[in-house]
Amino acid sequence: MSMLRITYKKSMIGYGRDQKETMRSLGLRKLNQVVVKPNTPAIRGMVFKIRHLVTVEEIEDEVKA
Repeated sequence: MSMLRITYKKSMIGYGRDQKETMRSLGLRKLNQVVVKPNTPAIRGMVFKIRHLVTVEEIEDEVKA
């Protein structure tokens, strides 16, 4: 399964409460903070809602021996 690296790049000031709550639920609290989440439809939908505030990279999950 691939993973998403989500980086908080733009301040939430001036945006709606629903977008702020989405950021918080993804675990993003400080500018330039990075979180890694599984690439699921729910996470993709959350990222789509705040796509103007974050950058997203798809990374491959490392094989664990």
